[in-house]
Amino acid sequence: MSLAIISPGRNPKVWIDALTFHQPDIDIQVYPDIKRPQDVEMALLWQHPPGFLSTLPNLKLISSLGAGVDHILSDPAVPESLPIVRIVDEKLTWSMTNYVVMGVLNFHRQITRYQNDQKRKVWDMTHPEIPVKIGVMGVGALGGDVLDKLNYIGFPVFGFGFTEKKDFPYPYFSKDRLQDFLNEINVLICLLPLTPDTENILNLDLFQKCKPGTFLINVARGKHLVEEDLIPALDKGYLSGALLDVYRKEPLPESHPFWEEKRIQLTPHIASVTNPQAAAPQIIDNFRRLKSNQPLLNIVNRQKGY
Repeated sequence: MSLAIISPGRNPKVWIDALTFHQPDIDIQVYPDIKRPQDVEMALLWQHPPGFLSTLPNLKLISSLGAGVDHILSDPAVPESLPIVRIVDEKLTWSMTNYVVMGVLNFHRQITRYQNDQKRKVWDMTHPEIPVKIGVMGVGALGGDVLDKLNYIGFPVFGFGFTEKKDFPYPYFSKDRLQDFLNEINVLICLLPLTPDTENILNLDLFQKCKPGTFLINVARGKHLVEEDLIPALDKGYLSGALLDVYRKEPLPESHPFWEEKRIQLTPHIASVTNPQAAAPQIIDNFRRLKSNQPLLNIVNRQKGY
């Protein structure tokens, strides 16, 4: 029984080291040098080549190398019967929340403005804070923690999602109340899973419904944002700025207009990065459960997309 790591463009050594630390005798094959495809029963994936899994005739389990699974679900060659699991890591949540809080505070306290003032040697003490009311789209483990931490700091917070929720600790709006949600907030944070319902949700039509000058933070998936709609939304005043960590094409092409747009802050998909040492025990646990025919951990619901 072999485990395959299929993650083109990434150095697999950190994953091999982490996995063998917890199970020294594990048989690992690494793409593209998979010489015994018939032995592979579990595959660890991140941005795998579409269709490649069809070359593994005895594959029984897929594990994402991160919390997201849209890169797997978008491959039509993945059989419906094949179980998919994902990484659940408190450190991922901690890092994501820190990043989002940083973005909110940067907007609230206008750090970018004061950095520009410093370059121009301008001393301007007027309007040092922007009052904010924060909306989080997607209130799962990541979004829920963001809401908790921002609420603890003292900001008014609101949640939005595609399912009804009872006894939610903060004001919550389901999908048919999107306009009511947007009416409440001036900071919009996207932490939705990528599904057919949520792809392209951040578009000009939604931005038009926002309070003028709303600030956008997208740390979910690049395909949530219709990129060609963002600069027009800024020009029309629907949005005042944006902080982006994810993009439709990564790395972001050098010719992309976002690089030159001062109202858009960019980071290279680093808001929350999977730690192999933290994730390896979960992977090994599921590997052993697969061998012993026990229930798997952190199974993905294909219908929900997460």
